Amino acid sequence: MPLTEYNFCFENPVDRLFFGQKEVEKSAALLFYHPGGLVQRLTHQLKYQGREELGDFFGEWYGALLAGESLLRQTDWVFPVPLHPRKRRQRGYNQCSRLAGQIATALGARYSEGFLVRCKHNPTQTARGRHNRYKGIRGAFSLRNPAELEGARILLVDDVITTGATLEACCEAFAPVERKRLFIAALATVP
Repeated sequence: MPLTEYNFCFENPVDRLFFGQKEVEKSAALLFYHPGGLVQRLTHQLKYQGREELGDFFGEWYGALLAGESLLRQTDWVFPVPLHPRKRRQRGYNQCSRLAGQIATALGARYSEGFLVRCKHNPTQTARGRHNRYKGIRGAFSLRNPAELEGARILLVDDVITTGATLEACCEAFAPVERKRLFIAALATVP
């Protein structure tokens, strides 16, 4: 497996995707995602072929590593990047849910799919560049009960980071939350 060795101690290329995004304190990814590579094939199986157990496998593995990160030891909440209800119905599940759930277990944090919601349906963004992805997804997420998250340490979990536009749009939804600390962990990133 092509490990990134990106962690929550030192600056890494995933961090640089979110520079200027005041909501994000630190971010990292476990694996490199190369077109046609093993990680692409596995994430495709997780996402489109019903192989939800891959989410458990990767979540347990990454969760064990993240539990050793001092910045994440006091994590209060773990949230998966949500799917729009229409896409979730089509797919039958959110590929990030089991990944994020296992990470939450490893960190001893609470897990919820009820706070961060996707309220705007977008067609697939895979062929778009960063600017068009961000333009297309901006305002796609909202946060329920932001006052309940005040002062919380929150880890947002995604499967693959390409441009960071989806996560940036997610992070904007957390703007009303006072005194939060927001972190991002992804299974994979495009180098």
